[in-house]
Amino acid sequence: MKQTVHIKGIMCPRCEMRVKKALEALPFVTEALASHETGTAEITIQGSCNTEAVKAAVTEAGYEFVSID
Repeated sequence: MKQTVHIKGIMCPRCEMRVKKALEALPFVTEALASHETGTAEITIQGSCNTEAVKAAVTEAGYEFVSID
């Protein structure tokens, strides 16, 4: 299943890589593709999504979690 994470503060390709790495470290995320142009990360999840874990990963990477849908 795919979900879109809305994130503030992604400004460049390097930011995209930081967000990707942080999200893919979560056990239920199999792939993450971040975009500084849209301010989102498209995540592919296996099983159920833990929104609090996604929020924590984004915040710890230095960005602001907005929402997930």
